[in-house]
Amino acid sequence: MNSNNFRMSARRPAALATAAALASVPVLLGGAGAAHATDEHGRASAVVLRTGLDVSLLDKTVHVPLAVSLNEVQAPRSADRTALTARLDGVDGGRPFTVLGADVAEAKATVTARRAEGSVRVAHARLHVPGLPLLSLIEAEAITAKATCEAGRAPAASANVLGAVTVLGKRVTLTAGGPTEVKVPGVGEVRLDLSQRRTTTRTAAATALELKVSVNPPPDFVRGEPQLNVADVKGTLTLAEATCDSPMAPPTGKPVPSHDPAGPRPQGGTTEAGLAETGGNPATPYIAGGALALLLAGGGAVAVARRRKN
Repeated sequence: MNSNNFRMSARRPAALATAAALASVPVLLGGAGAAHATDEHGRASAVVLRTGLDVSLLDKTVHVPLAVSLNEVQAPRSADRTALTARLDGVDGGRPFTVLGADVAEAKATVTARRAEGSVRVAHARLHVPGLPLLSLIEAEAITAKATCEAGRAPAASANVLGAVTVLGKRVTLTAGGPTEVKVPGVGEVRLDLSQRRTTTRTAAATALELKVSVNPPPDFVRGEPQLNVADVKGTLTLAEATCDSPMAPPTGKPVPSHDPAGPRPQGGTTEAGLAETGGNPATPYIAGGALALLLAGGGAVAVARRRKN
């Protein structure tokens, strides 16, 4: 009886020590080595025309903003309207006037798990501003812009203005080396920046044409009054712009199941059968500490049992 009671009392401290040692080891098996998925998606946008103009009326005391856009889309969408009209209070009696007309004006933005892309295509574009209803600010045969972002690859951007280009009635030759300035006495001036492209490690943007405008409409008198009641127009216009943001690359590792008998494994590499694993793991110090605690607890219990037996 005494012997049996002694063994029970000796086992109890050992069991308590074992439980304490286990409790001191953080619970790592459920999450160690697991690859964390991300829900970060790519982004894409496209716009045929965006305006940011200030229209001054004849008395110079009233300024009317003209901020409109044609076929501005974000993924996953597309648009193919070919004309944009606008109305401004105090301009031509509030009647609508055409800002952009084109045979083709298409914008697309698409995003998949691995790819984001924005693209714009414009054909035979004719751009107007208030005060110049008969004279085009710019005419262009073909304009394109494209931005492509693919997971794991460098983003790419391209923009082109093809064919003949006419600015304020003058045929011009655009160069990508710097801005092109067109001045027409008594009408105004336009500065054009051609084919701007910007890329980073994850983003891309392409703009086919960016125009800085300062126009003073000529006094085309109709029944004794200047046409459209416009004194001058200043601001910027963007023709054919596409942007994108790369999707996050999907993880390549596989999660380690919580019931894996092998326990935590180092991340970032694989080992071949029969070869020893190398490299550190955040769980290693905890596992080693738990094993040492178990070993000391067991040894202490055995020593106590032997002393009481003797």
